[in-house]
Amino acid sequence: MSLVATVICCGFVGYLFWLDIHRPNSERISWAPFAWMFIAGTRFVSSWLRLGAPNGVSGYADGSPLDRAVFVSFLVWGISTLSRRKIEWREVFAQNKWFAVYLLFCLTSMAWADEPVILMKRWLKDLGNPIMALVLLTERRPYEAIVTSVRRLAFFVMPMSVLFIRYYPELGRGYAAGGGVMYSGVADNKNTLGLTCLIAGICYIWSRLCKRELGNRYDAVNGGILVWLLYEANSKTSTTCMVIATMMLLLSQNRTIKRSPTRILAVTIAGALGYIAADSLFPVKEYVLALLGRDATLTNRTELWAIVQKLQTNALVGAGFMSFWSGDRMAAVWKALGPGVNQAHNGYLEQYLNLGYVGVGFIVTIALAAISTIPQQLKTDYDTAVLRLCLITVAMLYNYTEASFYGINLMWLLFVAVSIDPPGARLFATAGAEPPRGGRSWRARAGLADEAPVPSGVSAPNKSQVRWQTRPVLRRG
Repeated sequence: MSLVATVICCGFVGYLFWLDIHRPNSERISWAPFAWMFIAGTRFVSSWLRLGAPNGVSGYADGSPLDRAVFVSFLVWGISTLSRRKIEWREVFAQNKWFAVYLLFCLTSMAWADEPVILMKRWLKDLGNPIMALVLLTERRPYEAIVTSVRRLAFFVMPMSVLFIRYYPELGRGYAAGGGVMYSGVADNKNTLGLTCLIAGICYIWSRLCKRELGNRYDAVNGGILVWLLYEANSKTSTTCMVIATMMLLLSQNRTIKRSPTRILAVTIAGALGYIAADSLFPVKEYVLALLGRDATLTNRTELWAIVQKLQTNALVGAGFMSFWSGDRMAAVWKALGPGVNQAHNGYLEQYLNLGYVGVGFIVTIALAAISTIPQQLKTDYDTAVLRLCLITVAMLYNYTEASFYGINLMWLLFVAVSIDPPGARLFATAGAEPPRGGRSWRARAGLADEAPVPSGVSAPNKSQVRWQTRPVLRRG
């Protein structure tokens, strides 16, 4: 029976990819970000091949040579893709100063890290996230490219996870320390599966509500599977974020909100401030935890948080980029809580442990810098701005009980993608005109050069509008 189910499932997955590639008006986009998302949203190659995870503290630090080779090949793939697109790198760095300085600060932390060579390896691997984000952002329609890549990931993850859970329990299930069953599907653990469902769910709902893409019956089937997997994964963080994201996307389509586009941002900020104020006066947090079926310790997270904070040695700059979980510190945590713990389960605390208050400040600044561009974009490209606002909000919330401001995971990749100002040309979408083609560089094709003509019926925007009146129209090699 398992063989028949496998054949049917693989055929269904292949058919979904075929339909997507051949759907009307679909544009060719690079497959490099999809490959990166596949590893981030499922398992590393060494895990797929069941080569075994590194054992002990030293094994965790060394990592898998096979995985290292795979990530290097992905970096080369992404860099070669970008090299074939005429990009003004000076302008990219100028528009994203905070993120560029943050990456430099992470690399500089080699100076005080216990194991600088390992830090360098992890920094280079993590560099794949901004590289893949730029590959997506330099597509002709960048945010549609993001959604398309996530959608393709869901084509594989959703059906195959059902297959693994139902017919291959040794691959699709695990067991908690207390003996309870954890459903992970094709992912390495239940939280990764929950995160993949969260990201895919946001993209599905945004496509239906904002872009009015009705899809087909197979999308409906995949959507139903997504809801079931999110429930089975029992990831409370992902479920909570999914509810909040759905509410935001539904609210964004309210006629009153759309008449004044910036209201969605105001409502989001007001909602966050309202929750903080209410929680300070009433036990709102306890009610929410009870509603979610969580205990006050957040599944022993508070105990973990207390332990790791005592091990912090430098509050200002931390232990070094992705360097806290090594040596004596990791051994002390494993001795107290058991082996296998390799993150603080709080993105802000994780930043503090690795990069101190400076690292936390960078993350908050990058998020605020991205949010500051949204009001103008809401006026020129409302649907895209809503997606960016939704993903930034979800990322900030998700990191309260999970750590995803670094490493190979979908949340960090998409947070980077929606926080970076995309290099590109002037967006003529407000007038319904297609961006111009041809010319010697992206700047000339964009119409930003003095000699480039402005299409008929489109008024030239002033400098304050240019930043978010952009759509990459870079030439693909």
